[in-house]
Amino acid sequence: MGIPVGKLSLYTALGGVRPSAVSVVLNVLKACKDQNQWIALLTDLYSINNVMIVMQCLPITIDVGTNNETLLNDEYYIGLRQRRATGEEYHELLQEFMNAVKQNYGEKVLVQFEDFANHNAFDLLAKYSKSHLVFNDDIQGTASVVLAGLLAALKMIGGGLVDQTYLFLGAGEAGTGIAELIALEMSKHTELPVDDCRKKIWLVDSKGLLVESRKESLQHFKKPFAHEHEELKTLLEAVQSIKPTVLIGTSGVGKTFTQEVIEAMASFNEKPVIFSLSNPTSHSECTAEEAYTWSKGTAVFASGSPFDPVEYEGKTYVPGQSNNAYVFPGFGLGVVISGAIRVHDDMLLAASEALAEEATQENFDKGLIFPPFTNIRKISASIAAKVAAKAYDLGLASRLPRPDDLFKYAESCMYTPLYRSYR
Repeated sequence: MGIPVGKLSLYTALGGVRPSAVSVVLNVLKACKDQNQWIALLTDLYSINNVMIVMQCLPITIDVGTNNETLLNDEYYIGLRQRRATGEEYHELLQEFMNAVKQNYGEKVLVQFEDFANHNAFDLLAKYSKSHLVFNDDIQGTASVVLAGLLAALKMIGGGLVDQTYLFLGAGEAGTGIAELIALEMSKHTELPVDDCRKKIWLVDSKGLLVESRKESLQHFKKPFAHEHEELKTLLEAVQSIKPTVLIGTSGVGKTFTQEVIEAMASFNEKPVIFSLSNPTSHSECTAEEAYTWSKGTAVFASGSPFDPVEYEGKTYVPGQSNNAYVFPGFGLGVVISGAIRVHDDMLLAASEALAEEATQENFDKGLIFPPFTNIRKISASIAAKVAAKAYDLGLASRLPRPDDLFKYAESCMYTPLYRSYR
């Protein structure tokens, strides 16, 4: 439960989305003696216009049971004491939940999927994106932030997205989500078919490089990135054969960007782009110090975990952190202020482009491809404005008329805690 609570706290702190549900619902619970009473009171509150924001933020955990024997046998376990629901039973429960959310709160309630396993995450996103306003931060938020980092990195290394060759270590929801968004952005700016753009992107999973000969055994979300190539088992072999300009780690396995891998990247790239995105720090594919040292200071580096600045041969390099908190709060705000009824891929691309624009030459001079977090409220307003504008352009916005200045409108809608002084 700490995960959805934490995410909503960031929506409020970084994106200015009102946190009303937390305080109001807690107060209602304290005032009521039984469940039916507080549900009735909450329904009455929701129907009053001046407290419509009561449901602005609501953290939810869906309990489908557990296969953990220790928990099942623990007399103090407060969760559902049964084996995990799977298959048809699981999907029927999610269907019931999604239908109830839409029935009670309408088309404009944003449901964010968080920490769903790969085999469920992609299926749920594909299924409900056509009928509900849904967003998966692990797939879409991560992809949007990384794409923003790449767009900013291009200003340092030159060339466009289509001029690069990408190699991923990790082909789960994060890796394939990032890869797909890169392909979509490439296609948007070159008018090449998305399938052709995917051919610039290679992925390595636990069994080696994704290639055509493995296609039948691959999960469906990996298949678009299985290309014609000989089978390769290791990352180093893939780097040496494919010669990528961009290396991205989403494997969750620490120390996999070895010295040999980084030195190989630096041997055929003047400025290799190396994103070590797995976290926590112990799972990072390499550290900032390793990336800068082994590349002899040539790497354009970003990570999922925070790293301190690195001094190499008299120069200080400041590693960027590819943190989802750069995007999802502003993205959610843009969806809310426009009254969007669906999330479209172009809205994610707009968020990436807005974040990339916030990086300045001063940042680049330090090797930093993401703007400092100290400006996050302004960054969130900029992202919200671009996302809202795209929603209006696509005919997905329901809050009319369209404001003349969406950035100022986004800022005016942002919640800021102001406390009355009594002394």
